[in-house]
Amino acid sequence: MKSLNFDNRFIRDLPADPIKENSRRQVHKACYSFVEPTKVSAPSLLSFSKDAANLLDLDSDDCNSETFLNTFSGNALLDGMQPYAMCYGGHQFGNWAGQLGDGRAINLGEVKNQSGDYWALQLKGAGPTPYSRTADGLAVLRSSIREYLCSEAMHHLGVPTTRALSLINTGEQVMRDIMYDGNAAYEPCTVVCRLSPSFVRFGSFQIFSARNEHEQLKQLADVTIKHHFAHLLEQFEESSTELYLAWLNEVCQRTVSMIVDWMRVGFVHGVMNTDNMSILGLTIDYGPYGWLDDFNPEWTPNTTDSQHRRYRYGQQANVALWNCYQLANALYPLIEQTEPLEAILNEFQSSYQNQWLAMMASKLGLENVEEGDQELFERLETLLAQTETDMTLFYRLLANDELSVDTFENAYYQTPENDYIEAMTNWLSDYSLRRELDDIDNQTRFNNMNAVNPLYVFRNYLAQQAIDKAEQGDMSMVNELLEVLKKPYTEQSGKQHLAAKRPDWARTKVGCSMLSCSS
Repeated sequence: MKSLNFDNRFIRDLPADPIKENSRRQVHKACYSFVEPTKVSAPSLLSFSKDAANLLDLDSDDCNSETFLNTFSGNALLDGMQPYAMCYGGHQFGNWAGQLGDGRAINLGEVKNQSGDYWALQLKGAGPTPYSRTADGLAVLRSSIREYLCSEAMHHLGVPTTRALSLINTGEQVMRDIMYDGNAAYEPCTVVCRLSPSFVRFGSFQIFSARNEHEQLKQLADVTIKHHFAHLLEQFEESSTELYLAWLNEVCQRTVSMIVDWMRVGFVHGVMNTDNMSILGLTIDYGPYGWLDDFNPEWTPNTTDSQHRRYRYGQQANVALWNCYQLANALYPLIEQTEPLEAILNEFQSSYQNQWLAMMASKLGLENVEEGDQELFERLETLLAQTETDMTLFYRLLANDELSVDTFENAYYQTPENDYIEAMTNWLSDYSLRRELDDIDNQTRFNNMNAVNPLYVFRNYLAQQAIDKAEQGDMSMVNELLEVLKKPYTEQSGKQHLAAKRPDWARTKVGCSMLSCSS
């Protein structure tokens, strides 16, 4: 395998935990703890992403090598690697949880590729760390497949995300209770290698602020800006209040854009705790996520959230704003001014509204947002929720020239009732009149709509089918999905079965409708 050029800026520029022992503990005044992956008994490569490998200047021969297998299973370290686990805290389901940290993720270091881009390499499921608390630091095949495929699918959908390089079976098993109902069973262990320019989270700053470790808070903020927001240093003085405010504003705006993209494609994160919020505005930590099949703003894929539905689809923007409030609170010691922080958070709300309107206009093939469009968009979403309607298929069919309720027959999970048919007919009439106001031909509008409304998404039942096959040793569907989801907006010959709406058997099946955090 070609040598990777490591330039480990994070650990070079930030304070380390002085204790080297890999024991569960509270870690103070440190951004990370040095820890090595746990060696595994019989690693085997299940799959790798060629696109993610290209980010590291690796080719297929590299990825099929023994060195690659040993490195990304955690059995060997390459020259320049300095493995560590990150310290952070966070709010979980709205409650401060204190120290959390990388409980089953171990960073190998940062690679600088030939283009000059930095990519942090992280193994998920590589064994315990000082932040594992009572857990074992391992990950199972089902959750690893979901993270691996969804990371790459989201990238090709145009959604900001971390990436996934490889999926490696360790040859071992671990006991898991998938639905927390007392039916625990052994499952195969798997390690995913994740890539990101940075794995720093909102919670990385919260932990220092909560502990009044302001020196470390400032260090982390300054290094994060230096490494990932360097353009701001061209406009503002280093360590100035104006710099920190501009940085927070950009983090908030990146978060807005990410959430708008989630809403566009029907993605529900499922566990938007502050420790799962990337400081770069990337989708991170693919746990109990899900994709809307029928359009239901109240739906959450997370069994832990089934009662209060804090992280439901329709609430994601509000939760993201709440999380940004917590980040602003954490950064207050660097700024010590309330009004500019409040102005930034108020801008989040108006920015989200404007971006959501622009996104909806694009989904409907409209060139601009005009007066009355918001009511048109909201009426549509009300109708989509009124009768079980497949969100993905509906918007693809909406690009047709001639529209009636019958146009969407294949998108309905149940036969529409008369009052719905009347209301949808009226909406389609208003929509047809509205799109005639734009100076755009039918083919251009069709192409524009199909460029933002995907045909192939990583549906929950497809994920479960791929997992079921993989657990029997058949990786064909995992690799098929990996390839098809590279072109989610383009109809692909022979792949109609991957664009079909949810089958009836998947409505309540574990893994297809609801998921737990057990992985």
